[in-house]
Amino acid sequence: MDESLGALLAELEQFGQASDAAISDRPRRMLNITRDTGEFLDVLVRATNARRVLEIGTSNGYSTLWLTHGARAVGGTVTTVDLSRFKFEMAAGNFARSGLAAFIVQVQGDAGKLLARQKNDAFDLIFLDSERPEYPGWWPEIRRVLRPGGLLVVDNATSHVAEMAPFVAMVKADQQFSSCLVPVGNGEFMATRNTQ
Repeated sequence: MDESLGALLAELEQFGQASDAAISDRPRRMLNITRDTGEFLDVLVRATNARRVLEIGTSNGYSTLWLTHGARAVGGTVTTVDLSRFKFEMAAGNFARSGLAAFIVQVQGDAGKLLARQKNDAFDLIFLDSERPEYPGWWPEIRRVLRPGGLLVVDNATSHVAEMAPFVAMVKADQQFSSCLVPVGNGEFMATRNTQ
């Protein structure tokens, strides 16, 4: 990783932690992933050769930059969506500073509507870090747009077990998917769409 991107990521980590400590209003908080989760995502994207990455929940772009660092290395791009105009604009500024903006497609809007517009098998990897109560409703579209052999990664699997439980149960019950829990950061629930 080049020095300027590393410095920006460190700055965003500090900003996110300080901001979240000072602000109680959830929509204005950054709620970023942990650094070890970022490193994990970067490696996952590279290892799975994920050229078409979808992130649901941009926030200030911290996780997006980790995903994009991996995607750029394999010739890919990241599409990231967030409903918040405030976070969309903040992330856009961070992407411009990162040197990775050319590899990021940023969408401000409803994730459910974005998913519905995508073709079948549109993505190699989907990272889900958004409004957890929405996940079960999004599941039919997520499973449709994730290609066979593709990977779904969902943050907060150990930090918010009760909120995640309905979605985790739904994915585990789906015979077309194999899943596991990885205790990195706030916990990553991972599922791959079986090829057979």
